[in-house]
Amino acid sequence: MKLLSIPPAIQSACLLALSNIFMTFAWYAHLRNMAGRKWFIAAFLSWGIALFEYLLQVPANRIGYTQLSLPQLKIMQEVIALSVFVPFSIFYMNQPLKLDYLWAGLCILGAVYFMFRP
Repeated sequence: MKLLSIPPAIQSACLLALSNIFMTFAWYAHLRNMAGRKWFIAAFLSWGIALFEYLLQVPANRIGYTQLSLPQLKIMQEVIALSVFVPFSIFYMNQPLKLDYLWAGLCILGAVYFMFRP
């Protein structure tokens, strides 16, 4: 059984999804969890979390680039980022669900179409 028989685009998407979870927490979780602390403490903690983001994101892009163009990788990243951010925003940060998320998603879906069409 080949461990890496998964297509590169799927490997890349999975790694980018995990990377985006770390990225989203690094960028925004301190707003909820460390609001009373000095900014540089939050920055150092965020850098620590971001290390794990980069340990996943760099291989994800290298793997994906074997099959996808740079613009395709970027659009895939944006779709994944929004897919991670919306649930994070609603469930972790207790932000209200807005119809704007749908409109933003539709705009990104249009970008996906233009980047991935033959």
